[in-house]
Amino acid sequence: MMELTYYIEKLDEYEPFLSYKIPENMNHDEKYARQLCEFFIHEGKEYELQSNEMKDNEEILVIKEMGTAKKFADEESYKGRGIFIEFRQYHETGEMPLLHLQALNSHWDVIRYLLKDVVDIPQKGQYLRDSAEIDEDRAVYVMYVGEKL
Repeated sequence: MMELTYYIEKLDEYEPFLSYKIPENMNHDEKYARQLCEFFIHEGKEYELQSNEMKDNEEILVIKEMGTAKKFADEESYKGRGIFIEFRQYHETGEMPLLHLQALNSHWDVIRYLLKDVVDIPQKGQYLRDSAEIDEDRAVYVMYVGEKL
């Protein structure tokens, strides 16, 4: 059985935070999609990925707590509704308007977006990728994009 473990970076040590056991016969796409996200939201807090490691059958994500997760007025939860990715435009001012919500068939489809430097947002065009997060609280991936090409 494989394991995906989040560790929190605290001064000169790492503390185990969350762990997910992954049966060998289970699709590993969600595990890989999580590893491609620079940010992680869990129980109202935001974490930034510091390191992505492996040890034997354990996938390790070292994260750093950034504080309370920012909430947007147009946020909604997708729990129990499937796999979704939001595309939000990143602004230095802190505004992150929702450009598009995309329902996807699988985590493999999410990975396709997460691997790109330039993403094609349906009905909007191509944008430069800034960063991505998995928001466990709302059960959604969020991709932040910069300028339109």
